[in-house]
Amino acid sequence: MSPVPTSTAATVGPARGCAYTVLRRVFEQGAYADRALTAEAAELDPRDRALAMRLAYGAVQRRGTLDHLIEQLAERPVAELDPPLLAALRLGLYELLYLRGAPDYAVVADAVELAKAHARAGHGLVNAVLRRAAREGPDALLGPLGDDTPEQAAVKHSHPEWIAQLWWQTLGAEDARALMAADNEPLEIALRANTLVTDADALAAQLPVRTHRDPHIPEALALEEPFDVHGSPLWKAGAFHAQSRAAMRVAHALDPQPGERVLDLCAAPGGKSTHLAALMHGQGEVHAVELNRRRAGGLVRTARRLHAPNVLVEVADAERWSRSGRDPQMPAFDRVLVDPPCSGLGTLQARADLRWRITPAAVDELAQTQRRILLAGADALRPGGVLVYSTCTISATENERLIAAFLDSHTEFRLDDVAVTLPHRDHTAGFYIARLRKG
Repeated sequence: MSPVPTSTAATVGPARGCAYTVLRRVFEQGAYADRALTAEAAELDPRDRALAMRLAYGAVQRRGTLDHLIEQLAERPVAELDPPLLAALRLGLYELLYLRGAPDYAVVADAVELAKAHARAGHGLVNAVLRRAAREGPDALLGPLGDDTPEQAAVKHSHPEWIAQLWWQTLGAEDARALMAADNEPLEIALRANTLVTDADALAAQLPVRTHRDPHIPEALALEEPFDVHGSPLWKAGAFHAQSRAAMRVAHALDPQPGERVLDLCAAPGGKSTHLAALMHGQGEVHAVELNRRRAGGLVRTARRLHAPNVLVEVADAERWSRSGRDPQMPAFDRVLVDPPCSGLGTLQARADLRWRITPAAVDELAQTQRRILLAGADALRPGGVLVYSTCTISATENERLIAAFLDSHTEFRLDDVAVTLPHRDHTAGFYIARLRKG
């Protein structure tokens, strides 16, 4: 296998060169797309960085469709192609079929140069395949792809077949198709006005971009234009936190009151913990538990930036967390949030490579972890208290079935409410939010 390049051919455009390296790092080294892009695009100007992100993330997301077409055009399995050639083909074909911004000859020429620079041989194949794709065009290549069955939909919408089948069974064909299509569209960016500092109206007036409100979440602002979130002085001042509108609904479901004691298990990176603190007007305590020490440190910094001193961070394993094990005199919590690790199938818009990483076996393993954390949270809750279980996934194994099994074995709990968001319907991340009451 050829080494992944740390630089690309000098004649290749910087955005394409960066995207090519990201593709190879993701599919040859197992790198996360966002981290690879951050590292590779550090020296690019904003325009090239934006294009590199569109190319890299798009080609990663559309890998299933691209590979299907590459096999047709090259008349051989993609598994037989040298990885540097395959990366050049994926990148070039994605731009030809889905972006259509640059002249076809420039796209083909850069892909060929990348293949020449990084593959032992075979750049002629890249040239032939991409020239043929340019001649035939998107309509001829993409038009015949159907989605009448899960197998067809998996190819057309570029998802693993098991995910297509899962959603076909649980959501029905129409919603499954729409959900998979939405996963390949740009992600909505939303901000949560930090009500410990400001409100949504005041924040909207200070932002340099247009926004619109959410009728059900007073502090939510959805952006209508690109915006350098983390480069904004308003971010540094703690006026807002970038957070999906679906994630904001979680804290509202728990509905913490000023002066209460709240437990947040698996709390990093801190968006929900600090939202709980804001809803409590900074009064009371939010005990935020996080196993990873580095992520816990980030949570501390987030709470400090968002002026939430009542967020108390503890480095501990949520699966084994025990109130009595810390202090036998510690009172039970008024409210508990269980937001455990999950398969993340509701966040495929945001996480370009996740669909190719997660497996059915991993879903089953995660469900066991989720069950143990839910039991820990239930034990920490006082009688009459409220527990919210939330995930950012669309998987009955991790959601509906898990809660049903918990309620069957814990008759002291009852289900108050369930909310589900779906990307294609609600234009935000996919979440499952179950509100339970004890006693």
